[in-house]
Amino acid sequence: MLISSHLIRRPAMRAGLIALAALGCVQAVQAQTARDDGQASGGAAATLPAVTVRENAALRPMDLPPAHAGRQVASGTRLGLLGSREVMETPFSTISYTSEHVQNIQAHGLADVVSRTDPAVFNNGATGMLLESMSIRGFNVAHRDMALGGLYGLTPFYRVTPEMFERVEVHKGPSALLGGMPPGGSVGGAVNLVPKRAGSKPLTQLTGAFMNEGQWGLHADVGRRFGPQQEWGVRFNAVWRDGKGPVRPQKLGAQLAALGLDWRGARARFSADLFESRDSLDGVNRGISLAPGVPLPRAPNPRTLLAPDWTFGKSKDRAVILRGEWDVTPNVTLWANAGQGKFDFDSIASSVYRVADTQGTFINDFAHQRDQRDRRAASAGLHARFATGSVAHQLAASFDWQHEQRKFGFLLRMLSAPWVTNLYRPAWGPAVSRAFSNAALPPSGNSRLSGFAVADTLSFADGRVQLTVGARRQKVSSASSSWFNPAAPWTFYKSSATSPAVAVLLKASEQVSVYANYIEGLSEGQSAPLGTANAGQLFAPYKTKQHEIGVKLAQGDLTHTVALFQIKQPSAWTDPVTNRFAADGRQRNRGLEWSVTGQLRAGLRVLGGASWTQATLTRTAGGVNQGKQAVATPRRQAKLGLEWDALPGLTLAGNLRSASRQYIDAANTLHTPGRTVLDLGARYVLPTAGRRITLRAAMQNVTNKAYWAGQLYSGLGAPRTVLLSATVDF
Repeated sequence: MLISSHLIRRPAMRAGLIALAALGCVQAVQAQTARDDGQASGGAAATLPAVTVRENAALRPMDLPPAHAGRQVASGTRLGLLGSREVMETPFSTISYTSEHVQNIQAHGLADVVSRTDPAVFNNGATGMLLESMSIRGFNVAHRDMALGGLYGLTPFYRVTPEMFERVEVHKGPSALLGGMPPGGSVGGAVNLVPKRAGSKPLTQLTGAFMNEGQWGLHADVGRRFGPQQEWGVRFNAVWRDGKGPVRPQKLGAQLAALGLDWRGARARFSADLFESRDSLDGVNRGISLAPGVPLPRAPNPRTLLAPDWTFGKSKDRAVILRGEWDVTPNVTLWANAGQGKFDFDSIASSVYRVADTQGTFINDFAHQRDQRDRRAASAGLHARFATGSVAHQLAASFDWQHEQRKFGFLLRMLSAPWVTNLYRPAWGPAVSRAFSNAALPPSGNSRLSGFAVADTLSFADGRVQLTVGARRQKVSSASSSWFNPAAPWTFYKSSATSPAVAVLLKASEQVSVYANYIEGLSEGQSAPLGTANAGQLFAPYKTKQHEIGVKLAQGDLTHTVALFQIKQPSAWTDPVTNRFAADGRQRNRGLEWSVTGQLRAGLRVLGGASWTQATLTRTAGGVNQGKQAVATPRRQAKLGLEWDALPGLTLAGNLRSASRQYIDAANTLHTPGRTVLDLGARYVLPTAGRRITLRAAMQNVTNKAYWAGQLYSGLGAPRTVLLSATVDF
C-alpha cells in the first residue's frame, strides 16, 4: 500500500487513513494467502494493486477544495496564478465561503457574505443604496474589481446576486501577482466568485423567501450530469425577488438566470457560463453631508428613506465565459478562458444632500446618470510540477488581457432650485423628468490591461518549507473624456510596471504553519491635470506594498489564523507651493487580525475573530492632516457567528458585529460612533419522507439600532429586518 500524503491534520482524515491501512492489511493477508494457496496448488500468483491516498495539496491546480468541518467555509482556496491550496499550505490570509453557508444566512448580496463574520472586512451596513460597499484591511474593494472564475471585469457591476456561485473566495491584502490588476485598482483584497457546477447527484431545489414589509422571492437550482461516465454537466439557477424593502417606502427587485455547462474527460475539462442579472431600486437611499460648522446630527429612524421614492436605479449585466483545461501530462496542465460582458445602468439619485443646521434642515438636488460598458477578458497559462534533486517545484505562468469600452451621460442638477426639507421628517416634491433615459450616450473612454506573470513554489525538507517567488509585468493604456464635459479634449494614458512577490511557509508541525509574504497591488496611475505646472505628465501604475507575517493553527476541527500586516499605498496630489502634481501622498495601514473557522465540537460551528487596524495618513499635501486616521476605517472590529444544532433537525444561530468609531473627515474632528449589531436566526429540517424541506428564519439588527453607516454619504445602517425562507429538495 502506497501512501503519498505526509500532512494528515484532521481526525476524520486520520480515521480514513487508519481504515484504509486496515483494509490494506486485510487485502495483503488475503493476497498472501491466495499466493500461498496458488503456489501450493500450482496456480498463478495474485497481484495486489497499489492504493494511493491524496490530500488537498495534491489536487489539480484548478480543483475546488472540499468543505471544511461545519461546511460553512472550504478547507482551502484557489490563489489565481498559484492554483488551489489547502489553507495550511497557503502563505496568505484567505477564506472561502460555501454555497451552503450563503443559502443558510439568506444572503441577498455579496457584502452580506464577505463582511458578516470576517474581522478584516468592514461593511458600512447601509441598505437600499445604488451599490454595496465594503473594505478589506482598510481599503475599499469595488464590485467591478471582483473576479468571476478567475477573470476580472465580468461580474455584475454594482450589485452581485450570490445564488449562482459555489464559492466566494477572499484573499486579504494586495494580489497583483496572483490575479493581475483589477480594472478599478482595488488593493485591499481580492474576491473570486466560483460558478456552480452540476454534482454527481441530481439536484432539484426550490426556495421561496419573504422579507418584512412585503418582498417575496423565488430561487430555483437544478443540476444534472449525463453520459456513460457522467462527463456532461448542466447547472441552472434562477432568482426572482420583488417588493418593499426594510426602508419605507423603498422597493427592491432582482432577477437572475445563470447557466453553467461543463464536460469532464480523463485529461481535459471544458466549461461555459452564461448569465443575465437585473437589479432595480425605487427610492434610492442616500446619506448626508454637513455644512461647515454643523455637528454630526443624531441618526434618524433607520427605516427613514433620505430621498424621494421616485428616485431609481436600474442595472442589467450579461456575460458569457468559456474555459478549457488540458492535462498534457499528469504533472503539466494548460488552461485558457475568455469572456465577454455588457453592463447597462440608468439612475436618478440625490446629487446634493446637505444638512444645513442643527435643526436638521436638509437641502437636496438630483442627478440623472447613465452608464454603458462593453467588457472583454481572456487569460491563459500553465501549471507544472517537477523536481530538481530533493527540491519539488510548482511552476505557474499566465497571460491575461482586459478591454473595456464605455459610454456615459450625466445631468448634474435637475431642479431649478434646491429642495429644502427636514432630515427627521422628509417631504418631497413631484418627480423630475426621465427623458434622459432615452438619450443616446457619447463614448467616454476605453481601457486595456494586459500582463504576464510567472511564479514558482519550491518545497524543501519533504514539503515542510515552501518558498514562493514570482513577478508580474503589467501594461495599462486608456483614453477617456470628461464625464461633465464630453466636448473637452480626451486624455490618453499608457504605462507599465513590474510587481514582484515572495512568500515563505514553514510547517512547524502537522498542526502549525508559520508564513510571511511581500506582495504588491497595482492601480492605474494618473496624468497631471490642466492648470498644474506639469500638466499632461503620466505616472506609472501606483504600487501598493504589503508585508505580512502570520501563524495558522489546526486545532482539531478548528482553524485559527493570526496575521500582522503593513500596507503602504501611494496617492497623488498637487503641491500647494510648487503647483506640481505628483504621486507623493502616502497612507500606511498596520493591523493585527485573528480569525477562527470550523467546529468547536460536533454540532457547534463558529466563524469570527477580531482585528485592530491603524490606517494613518503618513504624507499629505502641505502636511495637512498628516498622522491622522483615514476616514471610514474603524480601528477595532470584533465578529462572532455561532451555529448550534440544538435538537435533531433544529439549528439556532447568532451573529454579533462590533466596530469602533469611524472618522468622517480627514482632520479627524468628526466621527460616527461605534456600534454593535446583533442578528439571530434558526432553521429546521422537517422530518419528511422522500423530500427534504428546510425552513429558515432570521432577524437582522434585532434591536433596530439606528446608526450612520461609515462615511455620512453612505446613509443609515439597515433597520431591523426579518427574513424567512423554505427550501424543498425534490
